[in-house]
Amino acid sequence: MTGSGFGTELFLGRLRTDLLALPGGVPLGLDGAEEEFLARLRRFCVREVDGHLVERTGSIPDGVIEGLKDLGALAVRVPREYGGLGFSAACYHRALMLVSSVHSSLGELLAAHQAIGLAQPLVLFGTEEQKRAFLPRCVREISAFALTEAELGNDPFQVRTTAVHDPATDTYTLDGVKLWATNGVVADLLVVLARVPESGADPGGTTAFVVEADSPGVTVEHRCEFLGLRGLENGVVRLHEVTVPAFQRIGAHGAGLGIALAAQDTGRLSLPAVCAAAAKWSVKIAREWAGVRVQGGRPVGEYDAVAGKLSFIAATAFALEAMVETTGHHVGRPGTQVEAELAKLFASEQTWLVADELMQIRGGRGYETADSAVARGERGVPVERLLRDLRVGRIFDGSSEALRSYLAQALLDRHRQAVYREPVPPGGPRFTGRLEEHLRSARRSAERVAELLGAFAVRHDGASSDDHQRRLGRLIDIGAELYAMAASCVYATAHAGTGEAAVELADAFCAQSRRRVEALFAQLTENTDAGDRAVARRLLGGRYRWLEEGVVDASVDGPWIATPAPGPATGPNVRRRVPKGRVPAAGGAVGVREGDR
Repeated sequence: MTGSGFGTELFLGRLRTDLLALPGGVPLGLDGAEEEFLARLRRFCVREVDGHLVERTGSIPDGVIEGLKDLGALAVRVPREYGGLGFSAACYHRALMLVSSVHSSLGELLAAHQAIGLAQPLVLFGTEEQKRAFLPRCVREISAFALTEAELGNDPFQVRTTAVHDPATDTYTLDGVKLWATNGVVADLLVVLARVPESGADPGGTTAFVVEADSPGVTVEHRCEFLGLRGLENGVVRLHEVTVPAFQRIGAHGAGLGIALAAQDTGRLSLPAVCAAAAKWSVKIAREWAGVRVQGGRPVGEYDAVAGKLSFIAATAFALEAMVETTGHHVGRPGTQVEAELAKLFASEQTWLVADELMQIRGGRGYETADSAVARGERGVPVERLLRDLRVGRIFDGSSEALRSYLAQALLDRHRQAVYREPVPPGGPRFTGRLEEHLRSARRSAERVAELLGAFAVRHDGASSDDHQRRLGRLIDIGAELYAMAASCVYATAHAGTGEAAVELADAFCAQSRRRVEALFAQLTENTDAGDRAVARRLLGGRYRWLEEGVVDASVDGPWIATPAPGPATGPNVRRRVPKGRVPAAGGAVGVREGDR
């Protein structure tokens, strides 16, 4: 964790709103080419994409994928010199928001390809020769990142897939099985992390390779199905004696995990962008429904119990968009990793609550599928789909628990290394009224968090913090709230054309967030952590097995974690081959249909 962006400064006790300032004070401004691209993408989504069809069939039609390729949606962040659009991170995030609002699987398709697929690792770590060989293909060919394995969990150091180098041919032979490779079912190109064995003076280690999906020995053994994301092309990929030229190794031996983490950090805002889109749609549905649904002679939105939910949904949607926009404008600046991690954590947790509250407002109609509602003559509003699709956000791309632990450890290390620095004079946007009051409160809270983290770092220097994960997690959650408050105030201040509307939403969010912060601080001393750990140990020891009596276990028998047998595939290859279309020459423009010019 290098540099000192807003997030790191926050946990060191300094609320640097100047580090979130938007360029030129225009929060929504993109250049003309980016605005034109988003307009064409929106028209395509409205006219050509049927999200309900994707949900029913569990698949994104080939024609939709081809249309996205034609628009350049697979190459928003690929530099222009390699045939891509070369647009900004802000434009990319808004593109994700557009497509995911039609169906979440479209957002996952684009994000898995551009955020953690082949393009990002090559842009960051590839040689010029590798970039010219593969980046133009990323414009129309789909890529996937194959890291996870059945026993890997949150410990990427335990990669079992091997890559054995043959000096005579300067090739590697890859063997292993990768689980949950998003886009793996439709990918043309794979980034595979494999362990190179130690050899003499070469320490080997986990290394990244570009693998052609149609190489002999590559088999998609299974297309995974999930609670939500019905169109997600996620699968199990077996590699058996797959030959890969040394030219297709990205970076040095042992650099694979660093490459994976760097690509993940750069693309970390993809999920918050999808969450922001979900929350914005929730605002629309909540507003419309709460205004037309009448109970007791009054619209339900006028009742106090529902009004609280409406305010929470609208204020949270504003904060999520603020986080994506403010952080998105600073992507690539050193030290923004913590903000991206906090945005992912906050967005996935809060948007899940937004969807739950929207379902509560919609009542039985929220629980009913959109197709069922249409069949009986009502508007098809896919709230239940939203709830199912969003739930994975707290798991994908680093679970909330893993992110809290990772951030806590990294920030504790920063405190142990920190030297005193003079306070930075306030800079950046100027705040007045309620927003300044909220930020004063946030500054005090940031100082308190820094003091607590610093004391913990000294007290537990060199000791395991495993028994303090919940305590440290609360401090991280407080930091996430403070970050969201600061982003909301910056965004509201710079948000032209809304009068006081943006300030009202920022005020509402900050008021709600401050109450959550107070509760989290209180839980640092008033909690059941020690007792809960004791109960968990007894539960694992079998003390409470009597509690499990009287029910039937509906599970299908089998191992808790499958151990894939080495060797060739024994079943069919279920890889789905999507037409590639033309591949532009390096430096050429992405294909644009005449009707979209």
